Amino acid sequence: MYPTDLVMPMKAELTDKGFQDLTTPAQVEEALKQPGTTLLVINSVCGCAAGAARPGVVYSLTGDKKPDHLTTVFAGFDTEAVVEARKHLAPFPPSSPCVALFKDGELVHMLERHHIEGNPAGAIAANLQAAYDEYC
Repeated sequence: MYPTDLVMPMKAELTDKGFQDLTTPAQVEEALKQPGTTLLVINSVCGCAAGAARPGVVYSLTGDKKPDHLTTVFAGFDTEAVVEARKHLAPFPPSSPCVALFKDGELVHMLERHHIEGNPAGAIAANLQAAYDEYC
């Protein structure tokens, strides 16, 4: 598990923008079954999370269409919550960071680490905004 002092500023990059920090399996289960659209970010300490995933996700929310609910869990820190979140991401293998969009509890769009790594934040935002246009 990563130290709290390391993780908290990385969590804050999303929670300060309105993301609900899910730290328990029950919170994940409740969040993902909400009606409407729910964005779930599996956050992490890696460079692609810092350079592309978090900034791209935040930038994606500047358009007209947005998910109804914004949620996040942190890999390597909120271990049990991440395990629960990944149960809802099948058939995709575990990946962090990753970003998933749910509509009425169903997974409808997924960005895995290999979609994030090596791409700029603007490309991540554009991908997510296209998904918002379709599902939100």
